[in-house]
This record gives sequence, C-alpha cells and structure tokens, in this order.
Amino acid sequence: MKLDATDLRILAELQADGSLSNVELARRVHLSPSPCLARVKALESAGVISRYVALANPVALGLGLNVFISISLKSQSKEALAAFEQRIAEQDPVMECYLMTGDSDYLIRVALPDIAALEHFILERLTPIPGVEKIRTSFTLKQVRYKTALPLPKA
Repeated sequence: MKLDATDLRILAELQADGSLSNVELARRVHLSPSPCLARVKALESAGVISRYVALANPVALGLGLNVFISISLKSQSKEALAAFEQRIAEQDPVMECYLMTGDSDYLIRVALPDIAALEHFILERLTPIPGVEKIRTSFTLKQVRYKTALPLPKA
C-alpha cells in the first residue's frame, strides 16, 4: 500500500492517541468523517495498523524493575530455537524477545516488581527451559527514552 500525506497524518495522530474518535481524527487531519474512516479501514486491512492498545504505567502497577536478559542456548538447531521461543512466549513478565546475532542467542526484556521476583523468574522459570546454557542480566538505571510511535516516512 502506498501511503500519501493524509495517510501519514492519520497514522501520526493514531500513534499519539489510539482512542481518538473518528470525528476527532477527521477534524485533526482535515477530512470529513466518512473518507477518514475509509482510510483508517484501508490502513487496517493492509496491515499498516495492526492493533490498538492502552499503554499502562509499569511503576503504577508495581513493576518498577526493568531488566534485559541475554540468553544463550546449547544448540542452534531449528527445533531448539522453536522450543525456546514457545516456552518464552508463555512467560508473562517477558515484554519483548528478540533473536540476536553475535554472542547471545536471545535478548528479552522483563518487567518485574523487585529483585526477589527476578531471582524467582530466573531460577524457576528461565533456567528450567531445556537448552538454556548461559544467562546474563543487565539492569536499567533510568529510562532515558521510551516511545511506541514508529518514525513515519516523508510523503
């Protein structure tokens, strides 16, 4: 789907506030409501807009510990990677999981309440996953930047 300037304005507004009504969105992007809704539906159908979410404050939910964990596996086989990915997808504290290149096989980010919860997560939920060989943790001291809106191309 080729995006024009209006599509990009719609995306920018929805990335900033996904709860906008169609009428308010149309006003902000200088369209009438009907064509605006048609464009949003087209963006959804094309997979450009994949879903709408509410972003919760982790500290307000008691999840003030943000930890990145590098995990190396004993085997790099397709089956071992698939088995690990399936098990890690079942872990609620895991916010993100990336297959990496270089020294580490996977990088995950977990949101937890405290060090005791991190210890429990590593010892009781991560270490027992078959094939896990090495685990390295990195703590965040301060969140310098966090954004959910993707950079949009120029029209």
